[in-house]
Amino acid sequence: MAGQGQFEELARQLGAIGSVKRDLERILPPDCPGGSATVLGLLGRYGEMRMTHLAELLAVDMSVSSRHVAHLVEHGWIERAADPADKRSRILRLTPAGRQKLAELSRRSVELLAERLGDWSEADVEQLTLLLTRLRDGFGECRQGRPQHAVRAEQGERGSRPDPLVRPQSLVPVDSPVPPQPPPPPPPSGAPQFTRTPTTIT
Repeated sequence: MAGQGQFEELARQLGAIGSVKRDLERILPPDCPGGSATVLGLLGRYGEMRMTHLAELLAVDMSVSSRHVAHLVEHGWIERAADPADKRSRILRLTPAGRQKLAELSRRSVELLAERLGDWSEADVEQLTLLLTRLRDGFGECRQGRPQHAVRAEQGERGSRPDPLVRPQSLVPVDSPVPPQPPPPPPPSGAPQFTRTPTTIT
């Protein structure tokens, strides 16, 4: 296991990584700010979904996700369609124009990374990608306030198991079975034993 000094240095480096995110946000077109770009990316990655699922993936209130969605609908990049499973609900999906916009955003990001990391070897880029994936995995399920729906969606994306809430190009109900729980461990030797007497109602 790494030592405390190594983790301290890692914490400093992660604190400074905000400059990388800021540079990636600076290349976004004026009509597609960071929040809207994130929504496009989620819809492109996971496929159509309900607004509630989107808010969970974003880990924000419905009011915040609704503003992003309204902006994207206004520009014609996503559309609200009737949910075939529940006519009272709406599902969000990318339009052809939205897919083109998402491709443009991806191209901008790739060009910036290629420019800044042009002297990196292919092995270095691959190793960084793997390590960042491990880092995200290490925080995914223990982050306070992290919706479990988002965690399951990310696990489904990596192929560990399918997500019961959001799947690419489909909308499915939450009906996955609960895995069986192992029996509780026996009490330690000498511990008092308690039994429950069945109660008969007459």
